[in-house]
Amino acid sequence: MLERQLEPEVMDSAEEAHDYDAMDHSSVNRVFVMDFLAIWDGRGPLLDVGTGTAQIPIEFCRQHKDAQITAIDMAEHMLAIGRQNVRHAGFANRIRLEKQDAKALSYSDGAFGAVISNSIIHHIPRPGDCIAEMVRVCAQGGTIFVRDLMRPPEEQTLQLIVKAYAGNASAHQKQMFAESLHAALTLDEIRELVAEAGFSTETVDATSDRHWTWFAVKE
Repeated sequence: MLERQLEPEVMDSAEEAHDYDAMDHSSVNRVFVMDFLAIWDGRGPLLDVGTGTAQIPIEFCRQHKDAQITAIDMAEHMLAIGRQNVRHAGFANRIRLEKQDAKALSYSDGAFGAVISNSIIHHIPRPGDCIAEMVRVCAQGGTIFVRDLMRPPEEQTLQLIVKAYAGNASAHQKQMFAESLHAALTLDEIRELVAEAGFSTETVDATSDRHWTWFAVKE
């Protein structure tokens, strides 16, 4: 089994933000939003944790005409591009971007009816801290929907995944993807953290060859 190799918690250089935003995440983002909408009870407001350049909130607003979303990230360069993306998409009145630490959110307990997150957990050295904050700010009866990369068992499989899903990307983009896979959690690791947070391990499943998904309702 590959050992977890941490990458920087905050991707906050102009080059990283630009290259990340330029990668084609459209299919993954579209499926993420569709999967969430299929199980969401409509309760809001919504919080997107680790929004990056705001691609998920924008896709969400395209698929849902009424949603209001607060989207947070620690990387100012990511947020700067995200603000541009939100304006260009015409959703500035529905998406609010804020600089926040996912491990120490400033929001009150139960402030959000739903908490979503795509691909932040692998950035966090101690992911349990981030999970605890997502649970804390989610209202009782609210939806938690988190998806992230899943660390492959060996280097050969990792390289095959990079080739399959980033084969046409730049060298830097391929490197970022590979580093993210190295930093990702295994299915057993995320299930252990979810159990520590008081949720059943059955709320986490492998949902693709490279992703796990945690879906739970806070009781």
